[in-house]
Amino acid sequence: MTEPSAPTGEDLWRGVWRDNPVFVQALGMCPVLAVSNTALNALAMGLATSFVLCMSNAVVSLLRSFIPRQVRIATYILIIATFVTVVDYLIRAVSLDLHRALGAFISLIVVNCLILGRAEAFASRHPVGPSILDGLGNGLGFSLALFALGAVREIVGSGRLFGVPLFHEGYQGWVVMILPSGGFFTLAAWLLVFNRVRAFRARAVPRAQEVPS
Repeated sequence: MTEPSAPTGEDLWRGVWRDNPVFVQALGMCPVLAVSNTALNALAMGLATSFVLCMSNAVVSLLRSFIPRQVRIATYILIIATFVTVVDYLIRAVSLDLHRALGAFISLIVVNCLILGRAEAFASRHPVGPSILDGLGNGLGFSLALFALGAVREIVGSGRLFGVPLFHEGYQGWVVMILPSGGFFTLAAWLLVFNRVRAFRARAVPRAQEVPS
């Protein structure tokens, strides 16, 4: 069992960029495509998932020595479901309209393979500090990806961002961007951009190392 001595920035940065849950690992595609029709819905789902990730990682890490291996998956799901219930009631208390917009996808956070995967692959093998940073990093990466999709779809689809008009009154939005198919188009475009940037950075590092000091 690997136990680093202290949390590092790599635990956080890994989930934000290098192993981004959406743009690299393609995890959690159901909420990514379903609730990213507006920036607000996307950001709310991203933050809710981040909270569940951090808290479930922390609890799994704390209890990792006491959870029998034979029932670890069932235990992880129980822990995750507890925090999903907390999130569900919090969103309902803050905004009923937002709760209705997210609908069943709040409850489906329980079966998000990203959360269960981090509990099994990381939190169950590392101390609390790195596990929280790992959950926070993956949650931020997931939130940024969701917001990137939601912002583009809302701006192009309705000419608004967080409900605020950005263009003149005569702007005719691309309605297809708000529809489910718009999620696929936007995701494909962001995947292209993200992978181009990663490829550029990968080529730039060796060139920088070759430059004599």
